[in-house]
Amino acid sequence: MKNTMIIEIDLENIAEEEMRKAAEILKKNGTVAFPTETVYGLGANALSQEAVEKIFQAKGRPSDNPLIVHIAKVEDIKSLVKQVPMEAEAVMRAFWPGPLTIVLEKTEILPESITAGLSTVAIRMPAHPIAAKLIEMAEVPVAAPSANISGRPSPTTGKHVLEDLKGRVDAIIIGGSCEVGVESTVLDMTGGVPTILRPGGITREMLLKVLDRVEVDTALKGEEGAVPKSPGMKYTHYAPKAQVYIVKGEEEGVSKKIKQLANEYKQQGKEVGIICFDETRRYYDKEVLKSMGSRNELKTVAANLFKVLRAFDETKVEVILAEAVEEVELGQAIMNRLTKAAGYRVIYV
Repeated sequence: MKNTMIIEIDLENIAEEEMRKAAEILKKNGTVAFPTETVYGLGANALSQEAVEKIFQAKGRPSDNPLIVHIAKVEDIKSLVKQVPMEAEAVMRAFWPGPLTIVLEKTEILPESITAGLSTVAIRMPAHPIAAKLIEMAEVPVAAPSANISGRPSPTTGKHVLEDLKGRVDAIIIGGSCEVGVESTVLDMTGGVPTILRPGGITREMLLKVLDRVEVDTALKGEEGAVPKSPGMKYTHYAPKAQVYIVKGEEEGVSKKIKQLANEYKQQGKEVGIICFDETRRYYDKEVLKSMGSRNELKTVAANLFKVLRAFDETKVEVILAEAVEEVELGQAIMNRLTKAAGYRVIYV
């Protein structure tokens, strides 16, 4: 067990001296968990094989799952990729800093463990002031997947990070809740048409305001044998301790089906939890019930998703029945994460 340094940072008054402690750890090839606008990340020097291996060890992450490299300034990308196409420049101008990761052909400066042996690298410039300051002060690009045990729901609060990684990493920066709540959109720009490998806070509709065409990768449907070009594509992710089932269909049919399934599981002696929305919570009464927010406020739903999944771990619930959200705009990212949490177990009504 490591002696993890806990650093609390006030977003309204970022203490440079405390940030410097964390930056020095990164410079010395240590590991630091820190908040971003998407989820908390677990960072290490992206140019050091030794440092990057510590991320995989701390998370228990499979070594064939590539990492995202985070930078502080747009010009920092130049040494990491072979070229930046005009379309990539356009989306960087529009969405950086922010929750968009771009996949480009990598240079030899990056260790193979970052890219899982691929010829490409995923790069992001975070908007969160703590993340931006930390990377700037560390003076190195920072590899950072989500700061959780591999397979668990991603952390959106410092409490979540402490639960998973205290004693496993060198430092944890606690800096409030993450605004977006789901990981960044990953956009592959190495082929003929920009392709979304992972939906996130920047939606396809938003990208189409800057690009002529944007496709969605077929591997997002969970097809067997798909090569993971992006973090989070290959393995079951975001799973709470309970078994999750998604119920999809018209509102009344969904609630009716969930109540039927809940009764069946209870007859088997199992504790049941339900994930719903503000508009539908009136349909349920005796179950352990958690709302993700209003269906009409998808930003709120996205921000609450991982919090809700983790909250069930503090109950005795063995089965979670979750309502689906329509897969439009940010709903695509929400359903991508929820479907992975359920291991692709979806019940249609």
